[in-house]
Amino acid sequence: MAKESMKAREVKRQKTVDKFAEKRKALKKAGDYDALQKLPKNASPIRLHNRCKLTGRPRGYMRTFGLSRVMFREMANQGLIPGVRKASW
Repeated sequence: MAKESMKAREVKRQKTVDKFAEKRKALKKAGDYDALQKLPKNASPIRLHNRCKLTGRPRGYMRTFGLSRVMFREMANQGLIPGVRKASW
């Protein structure tokens, strides 16, 4: 489990990115890079990091499901993810 503060920080970054998205787009289109520099650092979407929705684990993230590999495997084995089953051949 990730620390709650790390999960909260990531949520806060996402809100900041969403808040400044239109402004960043307009400034980029206008080529006003000085104004872009004055925006908060966390307004840049590149600073976001994908985390597991359940545990907050930052590594082994599966983008399709929004889960880490560990949680994906547990949930798939329990049959909690629709359309996913263990391969056998």
